[in-house]
Amino acid sequence: MSIDSIHQQFLDSAETKRRAAAEMAPHIEAAIERVVGALTSGNKILACGNGGSAADAQHFAAELVGRFERERPGLAALALTTDSSILTAIGNDYDFSVVFAKQVEALGQPGDILLAISTSGNSLNVIRAIQAARQRDMSVIALTGKGGGEIAALLDEFDVHLCVPSERTARIQEVHLLTLHCLCEGIDEALLGEG
Repeated sequence: MSIDSIHQQFLDSAETKRRAAAEMAPHIEAAIERVVGALTSGNKILACGNGGSAADAQHFAAELVGRFERERPGLAALALTTDSSILTAIGNDYDFSVVFAKQVEALGQPGDILLAISTSGNSLNVIRAIQAARQRDMSVIALTGKGGGEIAALLDEFDVHLCVPSERTARIQEVHLLTLHCLCEGIDEALLGEG
């Protein structure tokens, strides 16, 4: 890869983030309000996704349970991507498409939030998790791209859709990480005041 190509990658990422800021900021603000409302009411956040989105789910849960940039008590969050025994048992005994849904059914409570991450919006196991969340009276915050895919059609007025305006998986993932950091910062500001 040439220096020019590397520069272009940075420019493309910056342009995607600029467009995302313009389109997504009000929805990110709404997501922060929903998460803070759930956490201060004694509820929790369950997060799921595949591949890079699994890493993002784990990253977000770690920032809430531990800390983001300021000290505070831990917040209730769990990534549904981390227990290899649960994932392999469900995948083997049932089907990989329900590895997250089964966990939502077991752990989700009314008032909890499912953070559903899918760059395409078409990940079947994330879709099934959203359907399970509906049965548990949970709301959904969906992080997608590429127009939102099938997930967009599943969301209602009680949910928040954070859809990155891009078709490129790498650019979507870059904005997803920034969005998660915005959520963390917003949560801390709501709970601790501006730092």
